[in-house]
Amino acid sequence: MTALRPERESDTSYGQQSYGVPGASEGWSEAQPHPQGPHPQGSYPQRPYPQGPEAQPHVAGPQPYAAGPQPYAAGPQPYAAGPQPYEAGQQAYEPGAQPFVPEPAPEPYAGAYGAGGGESFLPPVDEETVALRIPDPPPADGEAPDGPVPGSRAASRARQDRSAPGGRAARRKAAKRRHGRQGNAAEASTPATAREGARTPLSRVEARRQARARKPGAAVVASRAIGEVFITTGVLMLLFVTYQLWWTNVRAHAQAGKEASSLQNDWASGKRNPGVFEPGQGFAILHIPKLDVVVPIAEGTSSKGVLDRGMVGHYAEGALKTAMPGDKTGNFGLAGHRNTHGEPFRYINRLAPGDPIVVETQDEYYVYKMASILPVTSPSNTSVLNPIPTGSGFTKPGRYITLTTCTPEFTSKYRMIVWGKMVEERPRSKGKPDALVN
Repeated sequence: MTALRPERESDTSYGQQSYGVPGASEGWSEAQPHPQGPHPQGSYPQRPYPQGPEAQPHVAGPQPYAAGPQPYAAGPQPYAAGPQPYEAGQQAYEPGAQPFVPEPAPEPYAGAYGAGGGESFLPPVDEETVALRIPDPPPADGEAPDGPVPGSRAASRARQDRSAPGGRAARRKAAKRRHGRQGNAAEASTPATAREGARTPLSRVEARRQARARKPGAAVVASRAIGEVFITTGVLMLLFVTYQLWWTNVRAHAQAGKEASSLQNDWASGKRNPGVFEPGQGFAILHIPKLDVVVPIAEGTSSKGVLDRGMVGHYAEGALKTAMPGDKTGNFGLAGHRNTHGEPFRYINRLAPGDPIVVETQDEYYVYKMASILPVTSPSNTSVLNPIPTGSGFTKPGRYITLTTCTPEFTSKYRMIVWGKMVEERPRSKGKPDALVN
């Protein structure tokens, strides 16, 4: 229960009390009901602030009213409902209540507004403001030139500094110590609960649950396996294509060049004589000036022993055996790759009638003129190698040459045939023919 406050000494009744006099205490309001019942409207007027010459100047900050609660005047004070006498220090309207004892006013608030002394409140003097002092440190991160940004860490530190005991010097020292610990700012900014939670070990059940969640499913594993197979297959195919289209040509050109140099050296030294040659043995050199082709001719048409080494093979075995260039009549048949492994016959489709084709041996130069071409035929059409080749346009025996290769490019489904007729036989002692000089 709220205790009643004694009235100030006055000639007026309680309901007509005016609070314009300095030192007057707060009165009853309609929010505080009287213990014996409500009073009429206006019986407890609100206290106005002093007006006129008695008003005290306003000082920044909270200004307390009169020091401590002021006791009301002793003696009987009639209420609006009738005289209700009571004495100072006695609880009215409630038997057995403790008497009200006013508390002494705090020391710094002596002479405050309304105390009757007319003095205003003054804050304690800062000792550093009366002498030279060190300037304030420059603004830290998150702090504006005129003060910290509201809501930032600098603003919170400023509030802590203002609430810390001591003067401005103590707050400045605390700020310097805090700035010296900026290396641990990241660790300090991390909440302690988060760090402890990160270090908290998981239970065995939780660890197993997380491990199962991280483990990929069967569909993911299968898709990864299929993807790896595709990637591996693609890489292998790329390597194979690179080997076939590039590396085989490099190696075949090197082998063919070495064989041609060896033949020419043997011919110059007289070590090799015309006769029967073994399979894979080089015995002549083919020149196609229009295509800039210079390639050795070896006995046989095997892939590994002759064609894959970048050389041209002579049909000299079984039913496909053809004549030699030195024979008085017959068809000198040759085979070569159109793609990969040196690809000596890649562009023989560009030959036109009359273009020279020269076969160089140890003793002679045999010069042929291109006569006709069969763009596409079956691989089993061996009649193109007959002494009088079928489809060449030749009608009687003679000294002919036949070049065979695969078509279309990069396949071996069909064969392309080019024929030529010998027009000159020139001994090496007379020098090179005009087809190789021009």
